[in-house]
Amino acid sequence: MIYNKITPLILEKLQQIVGETYVMFDPESQANYGHDQTEKLLFLPEVVIKPRTAEEIGEILIIANKELIPVTPRGAGTGLSGGALPVYGGIILSMERFNEIIEIDERNLQATVEPGVINEVFQNAVIALGLFYPPDPASKGSCFLGGNVAESSGGPKCVKYGTTKDYILNLEVVLPTGEIIYTGANTLKNSTGYNLTQLMVGSEGTLGIVTKIIVKLLPYPKHNLLILVPFRSLDEACSAVSEVFRAGFIPSAMELMERDALDWVIRYVESSVVKLEDDIQAHLLIELDGNDLEILMKEIEAIAELIAKYNIGDILFADSEAQKQELWKLRRKINEAVTANAKSKEQDTVVPRAELPKLVRGVKQIGNNYNFRSVCYGHAGDGNLHIRIIKGDLTDEQWNGQYIKNAIAEIFILCKQLNGTISGEHGIGLIQQEYMGIVFSEKALSIQKGIKQVFDPKRILNPGKMFG
Repeated sequence: MIYNKITPLILEKLQQIVGETYVMFDPESQANYGHDQTEKLLFLPEVVIKPRTAEEIGEILIIANKELIPVTPRGAGTGLSGGALPVYGGIILSMERFNEIIEIDERNLQATVEPGVINEVFQNAVIALGLFYPPDPASKGSCFLGGNVAESSGGPKCVKYGTTKDYILNLEVVLPTGEIIYTGANTLKNSTGYNLTQLMVGSEGTLGIVTKIIVKLLPYPKHNLLILVPFRSLDEACSAVSEVFRAGFIPSAMELMERDALDWVIRYVESSVVKLEDDIQAHLLIELDGNDLEILMKEIEAIAELIAKYNIGDILFADSEAQKQELWKLRRKINEAVTANAKSKEQDTVVPRAELPKLVRGVKQIGNNYNFRSVCYGHAGDGNLHIRIIKGDLTDEQWNGQYIKNAIAEIFILCKQLNGTISGEHGIGLIQQEYMGIVFSEKALSIQKGIKQVFDPKRILNPGKMFG
């Protein structure tokens, strides 16, 4: 696809729409908005625009459609798949000024928010009213709700409560052609026409730009308990995951941390909450929540007894809120710690939870075959494992070329063989699109490309993502 450049006349029109203050094309702004958290990729936009209303976005997209200029929507830039990178230049459309919590409807357990609201800010606002919005990505302190919608983000709580898609009732969306629509209704049930709301969730900004989000809320659970279980075998840690569920327990979180992940993050944040013994290979962080503390205590003790048959070390029961927060800090900072320790690539694999042992064994074998180390961690409770491939002794040619791509393809083929897929919550974006053929037939890909064509016939919106 060949796109046009932004001329001085087009630039002037864009400035008239949002004001000169919110149209930036200086080198510093271009560099700041040309990257996200995906490795060290950089694609410079021609201009960064910060609109404030859906109508302004509509006007911008009408111009972009007419002039054939690519537009890349951007949230907080915390993505790990390159979904917000302006690979064809053009316009970066930053949603950071859409930062208002419009309404928290306590009667109906709903809220209306703008896409630039930070996840944790929103969570804290509803918690103050005794309400709960469960999706909690590791980057919840900085990521935007709009980005969460674009990627159908998850997080530790999703094993019990579901991902972002399970909380979106309705969306206001600006289409690539400039029209503004609502995708559904503010109701818990809706069997009226095609489900455009769920089509938009996870579409990575390729079908439209979300400007309002209506979410459902839950009552906030009164209590939670947290334990950290050390295993002397990574395989046994993975095997224990499905056994807990088969025994009838539903943790609110169940996170796996391989030894290197925990070792690196302990040093990275300078924490002393966990004493890492020499023979421990992995940990499970298990949380229960609910409203009856006595029942929760019985359940956590039963889980500990169930897991005790494995070759484990001493279980750590978090006995204070401060200790709970410190343990969760370790889990949420792993990505930063691994990135700070070594050059790496992260793969967001997901399989049925009972297949986790086979996935981990297969990943380690692929690592042996291709001479790389890997560090595994993530949401074991729902089978979503983040695999950090460490460059180590690989040459730059191997790391940047087909060699490592072949290894990644083998990992994804393994996921497919285990009835899994190639992304659980990070999305496809730029870096995973070449592997889509592993999990989809040509017909399935053709249908999805056809949907893109209906919404965005000139392919101006977030081009180069998902399908190229």
